[in-house]
Amino acid sequence: MALLVQKFGGTSVADVERIQAVARRIASCREEGHELVIVVSAMGHTTDQLTSLAAAISRNPPQREMDMLLATGEQVSIALLSMALHAQGVPAVSMTGTQAGIVTESAHGRARILEIRTDRLLRLLADGQVVVVAGFQGTSSGAGGTPEITTLGRGGSDTSAVALAAALGADACEIYTDVPGVLTTDPRQVADAQLMASVSCDEMLELASLGASVLHPRAVEIARNYGVPLVVRSSWSEAPGTRLTSGAGRPIGHEGLELSKPVDSAELEANQAVLALSHVPDQPGVAAQLFEALGNAGLNIDLIVQATHEGASNDIAFTLAAAESDRAQLVCREVLAALGAGGAQLKAEAGLAKLSISGAGIMGRPGVAAKLFDTLARYGINLRLIATSEVKVSCLVDGQQGEKALRAASEAFELPEQQLRTNPGPCQLGDPAVRGVALDRGQAQVTVQRLPDRPGTAAAVCRTLADAGISLDAIVQSERTHPGPSRDMSFVLKRDDLARAEQAMAPLLRQWPGARFEQGPAIARISAVGAGMPCTPGTAARMFRSLAEAGINIELIATSEIRTSCVVAEADGVRALRAVHATFNLGGAVLHRAQGTEAQVTEAQGMEAPS
Repeated sequence: MALLVQKFGGTSVADVERIQAVARRIASCREEGHELVIVVSAMGHTTDQLTSLAAAISRNPPQREMDMLLATGEQVSIALLSMALHAQGVPAVSMTGTQAGIVTESAHGRARILEIRTDRLLRLLADGQVVVVAGFQGTSSGAGGTPEITTLGRGGSDTSAVALAAALGADACEIYTDVPGVLTTDPRQVADAQLMASVSCDEMLELASLGASVLHPRAVEIARNYGVPLVVRSSWSEAPGTRLTSGAGRPIGHEGLELSKPVDSAELEANQAVLALSHVPDQPGVAAQLFEALGNAGLNIDLIVQATHEGASNDIAFTLAAAESDRAQLVCREVLAALGAGGAQLKAEAGLAKLSISGAGIMGRPGVAAKLFDTLARYGINLRLIATSEVKVSCLVDGQQGEKALRAASEAFELPEQQLRTNPGPCQLGDPAVRGVALDRGQAQVTVQRLPDRPGTAAAVCRTLADAGISLDAIVQSERTHPGPSRDMSFVLKRDDLARAEQAMAPLLRQWPGARFEQGPAIARISAVGAGMPCTPGTAARMFRSLAEAGINIELIATSEIRTSCVVAEADGVRALRAVHATFNLGGAVLHRAQGTEAQVTEAQGMEAPS
């Protein structure tokens, strides 16, 4: 017998017939002897309909009243499902988030969970009840300690379910939806996308942050942090779905269930070198030719960044072990000669170290990268290269300052000695180099030109944007320097944040003569994600070659340990997705609609409802 938390989304409870089907499924699971806590979303598109009603009343409704309104959707679902369970002869009780003991921050519309007081839930389970909990909502202490209804924001029912599983110490959390599980890519764009039997939480965080929204990143963060066994399954079949794997969980700390430290480790890799090629021709196939040659020479490349500059030329920089620098330089010169790139320049520097911090949802929390860069600047440590992803931020520093940089990171994020690593050992073989591919077309590329090349500059840029509540994704600091000296920094952010970012940056840039904010053309970002990427030389080269053969030019490259992202023209986004998915042989048999529902599998990467 197991304690299970099961979540059913809005499509799964969209009407009476589906609610009754869900009730039969729950009854069958209970007959197997399991204790069950059920979390449900609002029926169908109820949340959207309620939001539309509010918009018809007011252009800017108070957020507190929006929470009061939106929380009613789940109350309908839990009551009807409990009635359906009683009709099946299953003792069940419905509970709002408040009644279930879900305590949150006071931030209406986007509250994070602080704790879940499980006493009442456990008593009801001990009495043999199935507990049906409203997802997406909780309660906070408002002014004077008066309880206030809060909502958790988009994907909140996923978040509620995994948080309940963590607080109860459940044996598993099962997310039931109208798709068979997590797919290798968006089946609306790639017909032969196939089901993943398993995926790590780190990989899922990367994919979720890139638009593969079958699971909300906050839910995956909780599963990763507390070691919750998490499964995504179809509501309409007995197929096993996709299992998310994570390491050993940590105890829920006093700081709050969802407010735990975003950084859980830091590592330093010494004896690194950076090779920087500037004024490289901006044309399809250049990156593929370069990194294929390096791979063929047996050279294992770590971080890669590429930025486009005026004059139709690129800068490409990459890191590798310092002992391999001389051989890498020979290969680079041969490639430049073959390209006829007479104006290109090659610079190499050894004696560097790579500092990395890791955690769940780092880039989704605007202040984390800024805090790292602030701390390094305070210690007088300059950054040579920056690479970011959803679960890791890496930066290259002078090797003589490496240990100091590691201690600075430890201080900034309160990391004990056991969470620090120096010169980590070789990666473990076995994981696929690429497990999934994602396309995100809701992004914008920005270049901040001619920033002072001194400690604190990157920190100032990231802090300014963090204070404005703007999350960055790929951050690329160019290796090309201008007189001053100064460098350019490019980053990717949500297109909706573009105007706010430019407004926030204006006062800072006025302090630096010549610095300016420049918006790039419309872009799409294509990303390959896989835990086996560090162990599989040539993965990036294969991705670049697939784009080159499709005639697609790469405007920006940013890699991290388990992700390689390329920015391409927006019009090329879908072709790029299909090319990369095919080159890693991720396709399978075309998926058909799930039995018992009219919902198409082509909706697999979209969430069922905002809650």
